[in-house]
Amino acid sequence: MPEFQIAGRPLRLPVIGAPMFIVSGVDLVIAQCKAGIVGAFPALNARGDGRLDDWIGRITAALAEHDARHPDRPAAPFAVNQILHPSNTRADADLAVCVAHRVPIVITSLQISAHVVEAVHGYGGIVLHDVINTRHAQKALEAGVDGLIAVCAGAGGHAGRLSPFALVEELRAVFDGPLAVSGAISTGGGVAAALAMGADYAYLGTRFIAATEANAVPDYKRAVVAAGAEQIVYTSLITGVPANFLRSSLEAAGLDPDNLPGADKSKMTFGSGGNMEHRAWRDIWGAGQSVAGVRRIETTAAIVDGLEAGFRAACARLSRG
Repeated sequence: MPEFQIAGRPLRLPVIGAPMFIVSGVDLVIAQCKAGIVGAFPALNARGDGRLDDWIGRITAALAEHDARHPDRPAAPFAVNQILHPSNTRADADLAVCVAHRVPIVITSLQISAHVVEAVHGYGGIVLHDVINTRHAQKALEAGVDGLIAVCAGAGGHAGRLSPFALVEELRAVFDGPLAVSGAISTGGGVAAALAMGADYAYLGTRFIAATEANAVPDYKRAVVAAGAEQIVYTSLITGVPANFLRSSLEAAGLDPDNLPGADKSKMTFGSGGNMEHRAWRDIWGAGQSVAGVRRIETTAAIVDGLEAGFRAACARLSRG
């Protein structure tokens, strides 16, 4: 049995690449899976009729070709993120595409639906659900999800307020199944820490914004490399859901990060927030406190190599006790 696995497939490291709006596309997902970690993208990133079907088909074909050429190191499985929010009018159609392709892992966010879980279970896939507290976790477990993703303080994009140490402890009191944790993890040592605190996987997004395969504009990648943890601003103004954004992008949009106005919830839509002409993700860039560990733009393969070296070194330190 492989050291790490998910959805019946081996992993090089216990790492899931978090799905990021705009940033996560076909090239990044394929590179992550070939490198041995789960690659994921939001279904909403595939814009246009037939685009999601095309994306999943391309990813599936590329990973099958990789497996045929490298039977000794098969690719990790991929995941599609379904945003179950009232403003996402594509949810049902996108789910049908995932079912048709038998997507191995579906990650659900914001809300949970037993219908989605049943559809994915119908072909043998698994569902992981984002949670920021135990109340959300209980609802997800009642709906039948297979695993949880603890989205903690410091995570990029939509994030909770709880420390991963606190939230993992509370979740483990009610759930002993697959658990991933996110929140300011950018190194192999951080991955080892996630396992040490009781999680099964580390969930990394920001670390891959500066990957060469990421669909982020050059200025965005450079801003992530240049930023420190204190340059991350937590606000609900932009999308209506509390999230972390790069201070520099807020300033470029004409906002004062230290004096952000209250959000008008009546104008909220998940995609843009509705409160300003600058759009979330495209103009105002999401990122987590793990920017502290992102020091260069490099390939996904190089990033995963570094994660593995750091992970093995951290495990060796722990074993020496």
